[in-house]
Amino acid sequence: MLVDRIYRERNMSTASGFTQDLPPKEGYRPIPTERVPLRTFLGGRLALGLCLFSTVVGHYIYFIEWKRIMREKIEMKSAQFALLPILLAERDRTFLKQVKRNVAEEKELMKYYPGWKVGTYFGDPIYKTVPEDQFIEPDHIEYFIHASPKDYEAKRLLKLTS
Repeated sequence: MLVDRIYRERNMSTASGFTQDLPPKEGYRPIPTERVPLRTFLGGRLALGLCLFSTVVGHYIYFIEWKRIMREKIEMKSAQFALLPILLAERDRTFLKQVKRNVAEEKELMKYYPGWKVGTYFGDPIYKTVPEDQFIEPDHIEYFIHASPKDYEAKRLLKLTS
């Protein structure tokens, strides 16, 4: 059979071509057991010199950057101080516009109620000891009286978190 013949040929060829692996005739090299010192990449003085050099250069660059950062901080603070009065004036202007809108809304709301005067309680002034021309800042509920509850809640939460 063909399979038997191939098997025998393979076994015969491997049996005759097999050689034992032996050590070389001069023998193996000795096994190194002594300590192998490391190769020095940098000497001690060179490493110390590089460390000092990088420290000096780093301090110089840090000082230059620190001066630049301080100049920028001063510039930003100056800009904040310059803009603060403008922002406060805008905030006050918006506040007074809203108070004026509230007064107009109260007039519109109570126009059919006979004898109603804006800023009074059935004709009696709310603050009796304060002159009429003095502005009394309304509290936050009074300020948002004609606004949506969503706006009031947003402002209330903003005030609590900031």
